[in-house]
Amino acid sequence: MPAPRSTRRTPPEAGEPFAVTECASGLGLRLERDGVPWCWLLPEGPPAARGPALPAVPTGQGAVAGPSWDSGRYAVEQWTDARVVVALGGRRLRGRHVLARLPDGGWRVRALDGPAEGAPLVPMLATPGELPPAAQDQAWGYEFKWDGVRAVAVVEGGQLALWARSGTDITVRYPELSRLPSALVGHDAVVDGEVVALDARGRPDFGALQGRMHRTGPEVRRMAAATPVTYLVFDLLAEDGESLLELPYAQRRERLDALGVAGERWVPTPWFRGGGPAVLAASRDNRLEGVVAKRLDSPYRPGLRGPDWRKVKNVRTQAVVVGGWRPGQGRRAGGVGSLLVGVHDDAGRLVYAGHVGTGFTAAALEELQPLFTPAGRPPFADALPREVTRDAHWVVPELVGEVAFAAWTADGRMRHPSWRGLRDDLVPEDVVEEW
Repeated sequence: MPAPRSTRRTPPEAGEPFAVTECASGLGLRLERDGVPWCWLLPEGPPAARGPALPAVPTGQGAVAGPSWDSGRYAVEQWTDARVVVALGGRRLRGRHVLARLPDGGWRVRALDGPAEGAPLVPMLATPGELPPAAQDQAWGYEFKWDGVRAVAVVEGGQLALWARSGTDITVRYPELSRLPSALVGHDAVVDGEVVALDARGRPDFGALQGRMHRTGPEVRRMAAATPVTYLVFDLLAEDGESLLELPYAQRRERLDALGVAGERWVPTPWFRGGGPAVLAASRDNRLEGVVAKRLDSPYRPGLRGPDWRKVKNVRTQAVVVGGWRPGQGRRAGGVGSLLVGVHDDAGRLVYAGHVGTGFTAAALEELQPLFTPAGRPPFADALPREVTRDAHWVVPELVGEVAFAAWTADGRMRHPSWRGLRDDLVPEDVVEEW
Protein backbone atom coordinates (compact mmCIF):
# COMPACT_ATOMS: atom_id res chain seq x y z
CA MET A 1 0.00 0.00 0.00
CA PRO A 2 1.55 3.33 -0.96
CA ALA A 3 1.87 5.69 1.97
CA PRO A 4 3.58 9.00 2.65
CA ARG A 5 7.24 8.58 3.46
CA SER A 6 7.46 10.51 6.69
CA THR A 7 7.76 10.02 10.38
CA ARG A 8 5.97 12.39 12.73
CA ARG A 9 5.28 12.47 16.43
CA THR A 10 2.06 14.22 17.36
CA PRO A 11 0.50 14.67 20.80
CA PRO A 12 -2.88 12.87 20.99
CA GLU A 13 -4.74 16.13 21.54
CA ALA A 14 -3.61 17.38 18.11
CA GLY A 15 -4.43 14.17 16.24
CA GLU A 16 -6.53 13.55 13.16
CA PRO A 17 -9.82 11.64 12.86
CA PHE A 18 -10.18 7.90 12.39
CA ALA A 19 -13.23 5.70 11.94
CA VAL A 20 -14.04 1.99 12.07
CA THR A 21 -17.04 0.88 10.01
CA GLU A 22 -18.99 -2.36 9.77
CA CYS A 23 -19.08 -4.21 6.45
CA ALA A 24 -19.88 -7.67 5.14
CA SER A 25 -16.23 -8.79 5.29
CA GLY A 26 -15.49 -7.57 8.82
CA LEU A 27 -14.55 -4.07 9.90
CA GLY A 28 -12.94 -1.27 7.93
CA LEU A 29 -10.32 1.06 9.45
CA ARG A 30 -10.01 4.57 8.00
CA LEU A 31 -7.17 6.88 9.05
CA GLU A 32 -7.37 10.43 7.74
CA ARG A 33 -3.91 11.92 7.24
CA ASP A 34 -3.50 15.48 6.02
CA GLY A 35 -6.99 15.30 4.56
CA VAL A 36 -6.36 12.02 2.71
CA PRO A 37 -8.06 8.77 3.84
CA TRP A 38 -5.95 5.60 4.19
CA CYS A 39 -8.01 2.45 4.66
CA TRP A 40 -7.61 -1.20 5.65
CA LEU A 41 -10.16 -4.00 5.79
CA LEU A 42 -9.92 -5.97 9.07
CA PRO A 43 -11.58 -9.33 8.28
CA GLU A 44 -11.03 -10.68 11.82
CA GLY A 45 -11.66 -7.33 13.48
CA PRO A 46 -9.17 -5.13 15.32
CA PRO A 47 -7.00 -6.55 18.12
CA ALA A 48 -8.49 -5.49 21.44
CA ALA A 49 -5.51 -6.64 23.48
CA ARG A 50 -1.80 -7.28 23.19
CA GLY A 51 -1.40 -10.59 21.45
CA PRO A 52 -1.12 -12.15 17.98
CA ALA A 53 -1.29 -9.89 14.96
CA LEU A 54 -4.44 -10.04 12.84
CA PRO A 55 -4.82 -9.64 9.07
CA ALA A 56 -5.26 -6.17 7.57
CA VAL A 57 -6.04 -5.76 3.88
CA PRO A 58 -5.13 -2.34 2.43
CA THR A 59 -7.75 -0.72 0.21
CA GLY A 60 -5.68 2.33 -0.64
CA GLN A 61 -7.58 5.58 -0.40
CA GLY A 62 -10.92 3.88 -0.94
CA ALA A 63 -13.08 4.14 2.16
CA VAL A 64 -14.73 0.98 3.51
CA ALA A 65 -18.37 2.02 3.71
CA GLY A 66 -20.82 0.84 6.37
CA PRO A 67 -22.36 1.70 9.75
CA SER A 68 -20.04 3.26 12.32
CA TRP A 69 -18.50 0.83 14.83
CA ASP A 70 -16.13 3.36 16.43
CA SER A 71 -14.55 6.74 15.80
CA GLY A 72 -12.26 9.24 17.44
CA ARG A 73 -8.87 10.89 17.06
CA TYR A 74 -5.46 9.32 16.62
CA ALA A 75 -1.85 10.44 16.93
CA VAL A 76 0.89 9.35 14.53
CA GLU A 77 4.03 7.87 16.04
CA GLN A 78 5.50 6.50 12.80
CA TRP A 79 4.28 6.41 9.19
CA THR A 80 6.32 4.79 6.41
CA ASP A 81 5.55 2.63 3.37
CA ALA A 82 5.80 -0.53 5.44
CA ARG A 83 4.94 0.46 9.01
CA VAL A 84 2.30 2.69 10.57
CA VAL A 85 2.25 3.18 14.36
CA VAL A 86 -0.67 5.16 15.76
CA ALA A 87 -2.26 5.85 19.16
CA LEU A 88 -6.03 5.49 18.82
CA GLY A 89 -8.42 7.39 21.07
CA GLY A 90 -11.82 5.93 20.17
CA ARG A 91 -14.71 4.90 22.35
CA ARG A 92 -14.04 1.18 21.82
CA LEU A 93 -10.61 1.01 20.20
CA ARG A 94 -7.91 2.68 22.27
CA GLY A 95 -4.16 2.61 22.72
CA ARG A 96 -1.13 2.19 20.43
CA HIS A 97 -1.48 -0.05 17.37
CA VAL A 98 0.90 -0.98 14.58
CA LEU A 99 0.02 -1.83 10.97
CA ALA A 100 2.98 -3.57 9.34
CA ARG A 101 3.69 -4.99 5.87
CA LEU A 102 5.12 -8.50 5.81
CA PRO A 103 7.83 -9.76 3.40
CA ASP A 104 5.14 -11.51 1.32
CA GLY A 105 3.33 -8.20 0.81
CA GLY A 106 0.49 -8.88 3.22
CA TRP A 107 -0.33 -6.59 6.15
CA ARG A 108 -1.03 -7.31 9.81
CA VAL A 109 -2.34 -5.18 12.69
CA ARG A 110 -1.33 -5.63 16.32
CA ALA A 111 -2.12 -3.80 19.57
CA LEU A 112 1.00 -2.57 21.37
CA ASP A 113 -0.26 -1.34 24.72
CA GLY A 114 -4.00 -1.89 24.94
CA PRO A 115 -5.61 -3.96 27.74
CA ALA A 116 -3.86 -7.32 27.57
CA GLU A 117 -4.83 -10.82 28.50
CA GLY A 118 -4.40 -10.96 32.27
CA ALA A 119 -4.69 -7.17 32.60
CA PRO A 120 -5.97 -5.90 35.94
CA LEU A 121 -9.59 -5.73 36.89
CA VAL A 122 -11.94 -2.83 36.32
CA PRO A 123 -11.96 -0.91 39.63
CA MET A 124 -14.84 -1.24 42.06
CA LEU A 125 -16.91 1.96 42.12
CA ALA A 126 -18.79 3.88 44.79
CA THR A 127 -22.44 4.96 44.66
CA PRO A 128 -23.19 8.66 45.34
CA GLY A 129 -25.11 9.07 48.57
CA GLU A 130 -25.09 10.13 52.20
CA LEU A 131 -23.15 8.90 55.22
CA PRO A 132 -24.46 5.69 56.78
CA PRO A 133 -26.89 6.28 59.69
CA ALA A 134 -25.35 6.68 63.12
CA ALA A 135 -26.55 3.24 64.25
CA GLN A 136 -24.49 1.62 61.45
CA ASP A 137 -21.45 3.88 61.67
CA GLN A 138 -19.15 1.31 63.33
CA ALA A 139 -19.76 -1.18 60.50
CA TRP A 140 -18.11 1.17 58.00
CA GLY A 141 -14.62 2.39 57.20
CA TYR A 142 -13.96 5.89 55.88
CA GLU A 143 -11.37 7.33 53.52
CA PHE A 144 -10.89 10.78 52.10
CA LYS A 145 -11.97 11.21 48.48
CA TRP A 146 -9.04 12.31 46.34
CA ASP A 147 -9.33 14.56 43.32
CA GLY A 148 -7.26 12.72 40.74
CA VAL A 149 -7.27 9.85 38.25
CA ARG A 150 -8.19 6.35 39.41
CA ALA A 151 -5.49 3.81 38.57
CA VAL A 152 -4.86 0.13 39.27
CA ALA A 153 -1.15 -0.67 39.61
CA VAL A 154 0.33 -4.07 38.76
CA VAL A 155 3.84 -4.84 40.02
CA GLU A 156 5.43 -7.96 38.51
CA GLY A 157 9.11 -8.78 38.54
CA GLY A 158 10.02 -5.29 39.70
CA GLN A 159 8.15 -3.66 36.81
CA LEU A 160 5.10 -1.39 37.10
CA ALA A 161 2.04 -1.21 34.85
CA LEU A 162 -0.63 1.42 35.53
CA TRP A 163 -4.16 1.04 34.18
CA ALA A 164 -6.88 3.69 34.10
CA ARG A 165 -10.50 2.91 34.88
CA SER A 166 -11.20 2.97 31.12
CA GLY A 167 -8.79 0.03 30.59
CA THR A 168 -6.07 2.22 29.08
CA ASP A 169 -2.44 1.53 29.93
CA ILE A 170 -1.22 4.87 31.35
CA THR A 171 2.20 3.73 32.59
CA VAL A 172 4.09 5.92 30.12
CA ARG A 173 2.33 9.06 31.36
CA TYR A 174 3.74 8.88 34.90
CA PRO A 175 7.33 7.57 34.76
CA GLU A 176 8.12 8.91 38.25
CA LEU A 177 5.79 6.23 39.71
CA SER A 178 7.89 3.40 38.24
CA ARG A 179 10.42 3.88 41.05
CA LEU A 180 8.87 1.34 43.40
CA PRO A 181 8.79 1.55 47.20
CA SER A 182 11.34 -0.74 48.85
CA ALA A 183 8.51 -2.89 50.26
CA LEU A 184 7.61 -4.00 46.72
CA VAL A 185 11.12 -4.94 45.64
CA GLY A 186 11.08 -8.70 45.12
CA HIS A 187 7.29 -8.91 45.48
CA ASP A 188 4.34 -8.94 43.10
CA ALA A 189 1.20 -7.02 43.94
CA VAL A 190 -1.95 -5.45 42.52
CA VAL A 191 -3.13 -2.30 44.27
CA ASP A 192 -5.90 0.25 43.73
CA GLY A 193 -5.35 3.96 44.13
CA GLU A 194 -5.46 7.47 42.73
CA VAL A 195 -2.87 9.45 40.78
CA VAL A 196 -2.90 13.04 42.07
CA ALA A 197 -0.96 16.26 41.67
CA LEU A 198 -0.44 17.90 45.06
CA ASP A 199 -0.21 21.63 45.66
CA ALA A 200 2.20 23.36 48.04
CA ARG A 201 -0.09 22.54 50.98
CA GLY A 202 -0.30 18.87 50.08
CA ARG A 203 -3.85 19.05 48.70
CA PRO A 204 -4.85 17.48 45.36
CA ASP A 205 -4.94 19.98 42.50
CA PHE A 206 -6.94 18.60 39.58
CA GLY A 207 -6.01 21.56 37.42
CA ALA A 208 -2.31 20.80 37.81
CA LEU A 209 -2.94 17.16 36.89
CA GLN A 210 -4.62 18.23 33.64
CA GLY A 211 -1.26 19.04 32.12
CA ARG A 212 -0.10 15.45 32.63
CA MET A 213 -3.16 13.36 31.84
CA HIS A 214 -2.90 13.32 28.05
CA ARG A 215 0.84 13.35 27.51
CA THR A 216 2.71 10.35 26.09
CA GLY A 217 5.53 11.95 24.11
CA PRO A 218 9.14 12.88 24.92
CA GLU A 219 7.96 15.83 27.01
CA VAL A 220 6.66 13.45 29.71
CA ARG A 221 10.05 13.01 31.40
CA ARG A 222 10.56 16.76 31.64
CA MET A 223 7.07 17.28 33.06
CA ALA A 224 7.56 14.45 35.56
CA ALA A 225 10.68 16.15 36.87
CA ALA A 226 9.04 19.59 37.05
CA THR A 227 5.61 18.62 38.46
CA PRO A 228 5.74 15.03 39.74
CA VAL A 229 2.53 13.24 40.64
CA THR A 230 1.88 11.07 43.69
CA TYR A 231 0.18 7.67 43.76
CA LEU A 232 -2.20 7.44 46.73
CA VAL A 233 -2.84 3.76 47.49
CA PHE A 234 -6.03 2.65 49.24
CA ASP A 235 -6.56 -1.05 48.50
CA LEU A 236 -4.56 -4.27 48.09
CA LEU A 237 -6.10 -6.66 45.55
CA ALA A 238 -3.39 -9.30 45.24
CA GLU A 239 -0.08 -10.10 46.91
CA ASP A 240 2.56 -12.49 45.56
CA GLY A 241 0.01 -14.36 43.47
CA GLU A 242 -2.69 -14.55 46.16
CA SER A 243 -5.99 -12.91 45.20
CA LEU A 244 -7.45 -10.84 48.04
CA LEU A 245 -10.70 -9.87 46.30
CA GLU A 246 -12.90 -12.01 48.55
CA LEU A 247 -11.36 -10.75 51.78
CA PRO A 248 -13.34 -8.11 53.70
CA TYR A 249 -12.30 -4.50 53.12
CA ALA A 250 -10.96 -4.21 56.69
CA GLN A 251 -8.62 -7.16 56.19
CA ARG A 252 -7.40 -5.88 52.83
CA ARG A 253 -6.59 -2.51 54.42
CA GLU A 254 -4.75 -4.23 57.28
CA ARG A 255 -2.72 -6.24 54.77
CA LEU A 256 -1.93 -3.04 52.86
CA ASP A 257 -0.80 -1.29 56.04
CA ALA A 258 1.38 -4.28 56.97
CA LEU A 259 2.93 -4.33 53.50
CA GLY A 260 4.11 -0.74 53.96
CA VAL A 261 4.19 0.62 50.42
CA ALA A 262 5.21 4.15 51.47
CA GLY A 263 8.22 5.44 49.60
CA GLU A 264 9.31 7.24 46.43
CA ARG A 265 6.07 8.74 44.98
CA TRP A 266 3.77 6.16 46.63
CA VAL A 267 1.69 7.02 49.71
CA PRO A 268 -0.85 4.76 51.49
CA THR A 269 -3.95 6.78 52.37
CA PRO A 270 -5.37 6.98 55.90
CA TRP A 271 -8.58 5.16 56.78
CA PHE A 272 -10.81 5.18 59.83
CA ARG A 273 -13.09 2.62 61.48
CA GLY A 274 -16.32 4.47 62.20
CA GLY A 275 -16.54 8.18 62.92
CA GLY A 276 -17.95 9.11 59.52
CA PRO A 277 -19.25 12.58 60.47
CA ALA A 278 -15.85 13.57 61.90
CA VAL A 279 -14.02 12.31 58.79
CA LEU A 280 -16.41 14.22 56.54
CA ALA A 281 -15.93 17.38 58.62
CA ALA A 282 -12.15 16.97 58.38
CA SER A 283 -12.44 16.66 54.60
CA ARG A 284 -14.34 19.96 54.49
CA ASP A 285 -11.81 21.68 56.77
CA ASN A 286 -9.00 20.56 54.47
CA ARG A 287 -10.91 21.49 51.31
CA LEU A 288 -10.98 17.94 50.04
CA GLU A 289 -13.62 16.56 47.67
CA GLY A 290 -15.37 14.45 50.31
CA VAL A 291 -15.19 10.92 51.72
CA VAL A 292 -15.76 7.37 50.57
CA ALA A 293 -17.54 5.09 53.05
CA LYS A 294 -16.84 1.35 52.67
CA ARG A 295 -18.49 -1.48 54.57
CA LEU A 296 -15.82 -3.18 56.68
CA ASP A 297 -17.05 -6.63 55.62
CA SER A 298 -17.34 -5.86 51.88
CA PRO A 299 -15.34 -7.89 49.33
CA TYR A 300 -13.84 -6.19 46.27
CA ARG A 301 -16.26 -6.50 43.35
CA PRO A 302 -14.47 -5.41 40.15
CA GLY A 303 -16.52 -3.05 38.01
CA LEU A 304 -19.46 -3.03 40.44
CA ARG A 305 -21.04 0.23 41.55
CA GLY A 306 -23.05 -1.01 44.53
CA PRO A 307 -24.24 -0.05 47.99
CA ASP A 308 -21.16 -1.37 49.83
CA TRP A 309 -19.18 1.73 48.83
CA ARG A 310 -20.63 5.24 49.08
CA LYS A 311 -19.07 8.53 48.00
CA VAL A 312 -20.17 11.61 49.91
CA LYS A 313 -19.05 14.81 48.20
CA ASN A 314 -18.46 18.27 49.60
CA VAL A 315 -18.30 19.72 46.09
CA ARG A 316 -20.65 18.59 43.35
CA THR A 317 -18.76 17.39 40.31
CA GLN A 318 -20.06 15.56 37.29
CA ALA A 319 -18.49 13.78 34.33
CA VAL A 320 -20.06 15.00 31.07
CA VAL A 321 -19.92 14.13 27.37
CA VAL A 322 -19.24 17.02 24.99
CA GLY A 323 -21.86 17.12 22.23
CA GLY A 324 -21.30 20.57 20.77
CA TRP A 325 -20.05 24.08 21.28
CA ARG A 326 -21.17 27.65 20.80
CA PRO A 327 -18.87 30.39 19.50
CA GLY A 328 -17.50 32.96 21.88
CA GLN A 329 -17.72 36.72 21.91
CA GLY A 330 -15.27 39.45 22.77
CA ARG A 331 -11.83 38.01 23.44
CA ARG A 332 -13.19 34.53 22.64
CA ALA A 333 -14.59 35.60 19.27
CA GLY A 334 -13.82 33.06 16.55
CA GLY A 335 -13.33 30.23 19.03
CA VAL A 336 -15.14 28.21 21.66
CA GLY A 337 -17.34 30.23 23.97
CA SER A 338 -19.18 27.44 25.75
CA LEU A 339 -19.60 23.67 25.56
CA LEU A 340 -22.91 21.82 25.20
CA VAL A 341 -22.72 18.72 27.37
CA GLY A 342 -24.81 15.72 28.33
CA VAL A 343 -25.06 12.55 30.41
CA HIS A 344 -26.63 9.17 29.70
CA ASP A 345 -30.06 8.40 31.16
CA ASP A 346 -31.32 5.02 32.43
CA ALA A 347 -32.14 3.97 28.86
CA GLY A 348 -28.59 4.71 27.70
CA ARG A 349 -29.56 7.81 25.72
CA LEU A 350 -27.34 10.90 25.79
CA VAL A 351 -29.49 13.71 27.17
CA TYR A 352 -28.65 17.39 27.34
CA ALA A 353 -27.39 18.59 30.74
CA GLY A 354 -26.55 22.23 30.02
CA HIS A 355 -23.87 24.50 28.60
CA VAL A 356 -20.58 25.31 30.29
CA GLY A 357 -19.04 28.71 29.64
CA THR A 358 -16.80 29.33 32.66
CA GLY A 359 -13.74 27.74 34.22
CA PHE A 360 -11.68 27.61 31.02
CA THR A 361 -8.08 28.70 30.86
CA ALA A 362 -6.70 30.03 27.58
CA ALA A 363 -4.69 26.81 27.25
CA ALA A 364 -7.80 24.66 27.78
CA LEU A 365 -9.67 26.48 25.03
CA GLU A 366 -6.75 26.07 22.62
CA GLU A 367 -6.57 22.38 23.48
CA LEU A 368 -10.26 21.68 22.96
CA GLN A 369 -11.12 22.84 19.48
CA PRO A 370 -8.68 20.59 17.55
CA LEU A 371 -10.15 17.57 19.34
CA PHE A 372 -13.67 18.03 18.00
CA THR A 373 -14.97 15.76 15.24
CA PRO A 374 -17.77 17.73 13.52
CA ALA A 375 -21.21 16.13 13.30
CA GLY A 376 -24.19 17.09 11.17
CA ARG A 377 -26.81 16.98 13.89
CA PRO A 378 -27.18 17.14 17.67
CA PRO A 379 -26.10 13.94 19.48
CA PHE A 380 -28.62 14.52 22.27
CA ALA A 381 -31.81 12.43 22.39
CA ASP A 382 -34.02 15.19 23.81
CA ALA A 383 -35.28 18.38 22.17
CA LEU A 384 -33.13 21.44 22.81
CA PRO A 385 -34.27 25.04 23.27
CA ARG A 386 -33.92 27.37 20.29
CA GLU A 387 -31.50 29.68 22.11
CA VAL A 388 -29.08 26.74 22.35
CA THR A 389 -29.36 25.38 18.80
CA ARG A 390 -29.34 28.61 16.79
CA ASP A 391 -25.55 28.98 16.67
CA ALA A 392 -24.41 25.57 17.90
CA HIS A 393 -21.65 23.52 16.26
CA TRP A 394 -22.33 19.80 16.82
CA VAL A 395 -19.55 17.26 17.39
CA VAL A 396 -19.27 13.50 17.70
CA PRO A 397 -19.83 12.69 21.41
CA GLU A 398 -16.40 11.21 22.06
CA LEU A 399 -14.81 13.62 24.56
CA VAL A 400 -15.43 13.33 28.31
CA GLY A 401 -14.86 16.23 30.67
CA GLU A 402 -15.63 17.14 34.25
CA VAL A 403 -17.52 20.13 35.64
CA ALA A 404 -18.27 21.51 39.08
CA PHE A 405 -21.81 22.78 39.55
CA ALA A 406 -24.26 24.06 42.16
CA ALA A 407 -27.30 21.78 41.74
CA TRP A 408 -29.55 19.95 39.30
CA THR A 409 -32.60 21.90 38.14
CA ALA A 410 -36.08 20.40 37.85
CA ASP A 411 -35.65 19.97 34.08
CA GLY A 412 -32.35 18.07 34.40
CA ARG A 413 -29.89 20.90 33.80
CA MET A 414 -26.79 21.69 35.85
CA ARG A 415 -26.96 25.04 37.60
CA HIS A 416 -23.83 27.24 37.30
CA PRO A 417 -21.49 24.59 35.83
CA SER A 418 -17.78 25.38 35.64
CA TRP A 419 -15.30 23.46 33.47
CA ARG A 420 -12.60 21.49 35.31
CA GLY A 421 -10.93 19.68 32.43
CA LEU A 422 -10.92 16.65 30.15
CA ARG A 423 -11.15 13.11 31.56
CA ASP A 424 -9.61 10.64 29.14
CA ASP A 425 -9.64 8.01 31.89
CA LEU A 426 -13.41 7.66 31.30
CA VAL A 427 -15.28 6.49 28.21
CA PRO A 428 -18.47 8.30 27.11
CA GLU A 429 -20.71 5.29 27.70
CA ASP A 430 -19.85 5.32 31.42
CA VAL A 431 -21.03 8.90 31.97
CA VAL A 432 -24.29 8.98 33.92
CA GLU A 433 -25.87 11.41 36.37
CA GLU A 434 -24.06 11.15 39.70
CA TRP A 435 -26.36 13.33 41.82
